[in-house]
Amino acid sequence: MVGGGCAGTAAALDLQRGLREQLRRGEVEITVVEPRAYFTYHPLLAEVAAGSIDPRHVVVPLRRALPDCRVLTARVTRIEHATRRALADAAGPGEGPAPLELPYDVLVVAPGSGPRSAPVPGLAEHGLGFSTVADAVHLRNHVLEQLDLASATRDPALRQSALTFVFVGAGYAGVGALAELEDMVRTAVRGYHNIRVEDLRWVLVEATDRILAGESPELAEHTLGQLRERGVDIRLRTTLESAVGGVAALSDGSRFGARTLVWTAGVRPAPMLRDTDLPLDTLGRVRCLATLQAVGPDGRALPGVWAVGDCAAVPDPEAGGAPCAPNAQHAFAQAELLARNLAVALADGPHAPGLAAYRPGPAVCSTSLGLHRAVAHTRRGGRLTGRRAWWLHRARHLRRLPSTERRVRVLMDWVLGGVFSREVVSLGAVERPRARFGEGFDAGPGAPR
Repeated sequence: MVGGGCAGTAAALDLQRGLREQLRRGEVEITVVEPRAYFTYHPLLAEVAAGSIDPRHVVVPLRRALPDCRVLTARVTRIEHATRRALADAAGPGEGPAPLELPYDVLVVAPGSGPRSAPVPGLAEHGLGFSTVADAVHLRNHVLEQLDLASATRDPALRQSALTFVFVGAGYAGVGALAELEDMVRTAVRGYHNIRVEDLRWVLVEATDRILAGESPELAEHTLGQLRERGVDIRLRTTLESAVGGVAALSDGSRFGARTLVWTAGVRPAPMLRDTDLPLDTLGRVRCLATLQAVGPDGRALPGVWAVGDCAAVPDPEAGGAPCAPNAQHAFAQAELLARNLAVALADGPHAPGLAAYRPGPAVCSTSLGLHRAVAHTRRGGRLTGRRAWWLHRARHLRRLPSTERRVRVLMDWVLGGVFSREVVSLGAVERPRARFGEGFDAGPGAPR
């Protein structure tokens, strides 16, 4: 199995449960290849950035979660299905290449996706990502450091730039991160004698004509109104043209300094898929049948290859056969179906009549808008806002976490967050642990201390 993200880990967990006896008898072996030794639960990253959840509590060690599987901390660099082998690089930081050759009988492709970048001048130098735990922690520290800078400086332009926060991309990740951080900063400014909430500028840039494209128009409009009531400047049908010198230049002609620029404008399939002989669509995803099997040259199932999650172009019957959107709901549902279908295929062959087609359930999306605020769909098609949606959002994601221990830890974070105020201390120095140590060597040997 290539990948240990939402879809890969969920599929491995289901396969581990369904094939436990065969695994213990040695009849089947499941190998999970993932560059990180842990699974990250991405839907809760916004709350990590806001300090509501300890960063360690949204990651699950793969070896602990998958005791009956073989977990390799390595990066797959090439797949040659014609010879049924995958090549992986297990080199650590600063080490030379350590290639591994992994033969297989059945391949499950689930490397997920990464941030979709754009050739915007200055974006690589000044932009911040939001796709990993490290990104969330760094963003939190960065935002709090901007408050310290704005409070200390006497330069009006620098102060305004430090208090301007721009988010590009108004999907679930962008809206959730902005809303949670805006809520956190409202609490943080109470500790500054010379910063008011009115001094802060939050800008949300979206290229299309609406936010939360995967949400119902009613809930998207409600969210738009909620954010604007909180003073968020939302620019629809607008793109970021340049970020050179820390100055955000938008397609509507506006220009302003912004020391915080967060890029959440979509995702793209894992680039490693280009180094395979698997069938890909125009966006670089593995072309799949509704049974989650890769499509062969004859239009039938390609023997031995399955794909799930953001990297899989699985037809969505609710969207006229267009591929499913890359989100956690599809990833978890596809992983569950893959485990069932793969068990059937192992027993009866890849063209067994018992293989089921993927049919998405009703949308059950939700996003937090800060403490006690959220928007959510219910399984019966209803829509919730405010505190009820916030409780549903938290309960839903708590249930999806693939570890009882992590569920308890996240729940305790939330309980303690309800008792005590938010922790608003920046630990940016933690990201540069050797900086202070290195200061002792700057003057050279024999220099006075």
